[in-house]
Amino acid sequence: MHRIELRWLILLLMIAAAFLACSIGFYASYRTVREQLMSQALEANRVYAAKLAQSADTLFKAVQSEVAYSASMLSDGLGDPARVEAEVARLQLQSNAFNAAYAVNAEGRILAGMPRHTGLVGTVLETEGAKAALAQRRPLISSPYISARNNLVVFISHPIFGKDGSYQGYIGGSIYLAETNILHSMLGHHYYQDGSYLYVVDRQRRMIYHQDSLRVRETVTGNPVIEAVIKGEEGAMRVTNSRGVDMLAGYAPVESTGWGVVSQRPVEATLQPLDGLMLEILKRCLPFVVPLFLVIWWLSRLVVKPLHQLAITARHWDRAESQEQIRQVRTWYFEADQLKHAILGGLGLLHEKLGRLNQESITDPLTGLANRRGLHTVLAQWKAQENPFSVVAVNIDNFKQVNEAHGQEVGDKVLQFLGTQMRSISRSGDLLCRLGSKVLLLLPHTSLEEAGEIAERLRLWTAYMESPTGSFITVSAGVAYWPGGSASIADTLKRADDALHQAKREGRNRTVVSPPQEEESVATGPQEGV
Repeated sequence: MHRIELRWLILLLMIAAAFLACSIGFYASYRTVREQLMSQALEANRVYAAKLAQSADTLFKAVQSEVAYSASMLSDGLGDPARVEAEVARLQLQSNAFNAAYAVNAEGRILAGMPRHTGLVGTVLETEGAKAALAQRRPLISSPYISARNNLVVFISHPIFGKDGSYQGYIGGSIYLAETNILHSMLGHHYYQDGSYLYVVDRQRRMIYHQDSLRVRETVTGNPVIEAVIKGEEGAMRVTNSRGVDMLAGYAPVESTGWGVVSQRPVEATLQPLDGLMLEILKRCLPFVVPLFLVIWWLSRLVVKPLHQLAITARHWDRAESQEQIRQVRTWYFEADQLKHAILGGLGLLHEKLGRLNQESITDPLTGLANRRGLHTVLAQWKAQENPFSVVAVNIDNFKQVNEAHGQEVGDKVLQFLGTQMRSISRSGDLLCRLGSKVLLLLPHTSLEEAGEIAERLRLWTAYMESPTGSFITVSAGVAYWPGGSASIADTLKRADDALHQAKREGRNRTVVSPPQEEESVATGPQEGV
């Protein structure tokens, strides 16, 4: 399998690191600019709302002053109809603040009204603003209400007192919030084409001004901006409006009326310049990217070159000239220099260690017997040489209980004990192999009968030898024979294993010999009285 070279890994790593750093920087710039745009938009909307609220407050105070002046001009003139009519006309026409103006006596009857075509002179006003003016007898800006002619109206009035201080009536004007007036003109010039707009709500959360005239009189609930502004708070926040549009809203209260002015702009419109700005940043960064990657490529080659030379030479460590080639590698930094010295120092010990490691790789560290790899190695050799052999599979009876009763350390010593016993009865050419809690004894050029006798001798010997548990242990054994040729070694091992399991099933502490497939099995066990 082809492995990628370190130089390419380091190059990819450095490029990835540079790309990641650029990406993080670009994203950080994006987030910073985005938050800055939104913060600036929120603050601009707050300032704008505050400015309009202050302008509206100033306007209402100026209108109140005009009404107060008219009231002072009529303090002794309500008995003169021409004078009253002239003053009402002046009040309605001088600043275009009112859609209609009225002079009313103490009984609530209209003495004069403008425009004249209203036809209300001589009647008694029954509107909320009129009733409040008569009842409170003080300068008043009414809450918005629906008039008799179905207009949304704000009524601004001032009481008229005679020279002797007696209450004579009041004079005031109505502002129709849904029609053209000075307030509408002041707010209506600030509608933008990007979706930004402003609106005004009264204390009852009712729209009294909106760019969409159909929304005037609409009551809005659940809007945190409106909830804050009708409490008299000034500020800015991000909010989703009643139409589901994500907005940046600034808000401020009108002090004289308790109304709230809200100026808001869609988040989408606020962030629209962001894409172009980030694209411009990207364009300015691109000229530096190619030189940066070239420098990264050169540095990666410089760092990797000694390691690459060491790796190529070490690949052929068995060559006579490899040590000299390694010495000639220029290692200009600490890690590469240490690696070169370590390779040179290790070459001398390599062959010795390889021999030792090879032996260790096929040996079970607990018992010193061969492991599964050692078993396969020897079996491959015997099969190639067609050496027949017998196999004895041995297992300690109730070994799990030994571990549970005495602990794993004692269990390991028991396995070592079994391995020692099996060595004592084996020959120099035999193979002892541990597979978990089972031990195999492979006996080359040994008949099935001889193998059965050896297994039975081991069983009897073990049963009368005190084990590391402090008492005697018993073993069960299964024996099978491989005659060589085309017979399956795997099948022979399985038959030995099956014979072992049969010995377990038949009561343990016994040997079961698996005969050739056409013969019946022979079992031997403890003699009566033994």
